Amino acid sequence: RMAAAPPSYCFVAFPPCSKEGLVVFGKNSARPRDEVQEVVYFAAAEHEPGSKVECTYIEIEQVPRTHAVVLSRPSWLWGAEMGANEHGVCVANEAVVTREPASESEALLGMDLVRLGLERGATAKEALDVIVALLEEHGQGGNYYEDGSSCHTFQSAFLIVDRNEAWILETSGKYWAAEKITEGVKCICNQLSLTTKIDAEHPELRNYVKSQGWWNGDSDFNFSEVFSLADDHLACCSGRESLEKQGGDVSAQAMIDVLRDKDSGVCVDSESFLTTASIVSVLPQDPSFPCIHYFTGTPDPSRSIFKPFIFVDDVKLVPKVQSPSFGDDDPAKKIPRFQEKPDRRHELYKAHEWARSLLENDQDKGQKLMRIMLDLEKQGLEAMEDILSRTEILDPAEVVDLFYDCVDTELKFFK
Repeated sequence: RMAAAPPSYCFVAFPPCSKEGLVVFGKNSARPRDEVQEVVYFAAAEHEPGSKVECTYIEIEQVPRTHAVVLSRPSWLWGAEMGANEHGVCVANEAVVTREPASESEALLGMDLVRLGLERGATAKEALDVIVALLEEHGQGGNYYEDGSSCHTFQSAFLIVDRNEAWILETSGKYWAAEKITEGVKCICNQLSLTTKIDAEHPELRNYVKSQGWWNGDSDFNFSEVFSLADDHLACCSGRESLEKQGGDVSAQAMIDVLRDKDSGVCVDSESFLTTASIVSVLPQDPSFPCIHYFTGTPDPSRSIFKPFIFVDDVKLVPKVQSPSFGDDDPAKKIPRFQEKPDRRHELYKAHEWARSLLENDQDKGQKLMRIMLDLEKQGLEAMEDILSRTEILDPAEVVDLFYDCVDTELKFFK
């Protein structure tokens, strides 16, 4: 059983480390190698009073209104590894191991809480409040992987970001602590990172750890020391240095470069795990500019391209990065779960598999294809920079097909 949490990394950079007036967010999602991630959009919606929402394992009360969201998610589950909403809130989830074993009984997954926070929170702090309230009410638990042979459970950490601030939220069961960030570069990965700077916490947190005998109440309260297994809470952030070296110039491109770096370990490609999808978001602090979210929708960012998405009304859906739906026949929805694994590959994933084998088997052709792809990505990045440097307001019609067209062009190159 994969007891170790998958080594995902997520980052946020604020001025003065990022380009003037921009907050830059990024995450690599490290998951089991063969898992498919899809990119899905859900429009804002009104819900009848008393209606319920079916999450990955449990059903909970729905709220009267949910925000529009774009998500990158393992295609067998309801929630998401990472995503953004129409108000410029981004959330990423990290699986963590703490001294308390995570519950195997089915509750909310950390990934469900990502989506719930985005659907219900119009600011980073609102998303945090939503997540901790749901944690209190429903708890977290259940299998993190589509695996019928054993149950892999983890606690959760979250990076929650908006145009003004970020919150690092770390949890163990229903207990939690959070730190607010408004400047510099921050990285979180699959271990606890909060120490003594805690800006919000579960009201019973300190009493609980005292009652467990994990803290005597006299020394400074250090969340990671109290909750980590023995010596697990080491500085994990190999990518942070490279972002700090940018010296006030962290842009979408700089974040993409960090996510592609295999030598630093940020881009995971190991026996059990692979970076199955990546996201980079650029959030202008000036609300008159749109937020831009780049998704790969395919594994290994060093061989994928980041494609931009901007929230506008009637944004064009992109079925080519959506996995097939199996409805109620999905083995993830039947009890006992995961008795078989259906083919969840979407069209872009399949095309990308072909490109990957080309890269591995025919160096010249592979390199040439990669150069064309990176050139395509660069055009997208430059067009987005242009949007962020204009004085006139963006015309929604200009970007309604943006992500669709980028995926379409990428597929054409693969063909």
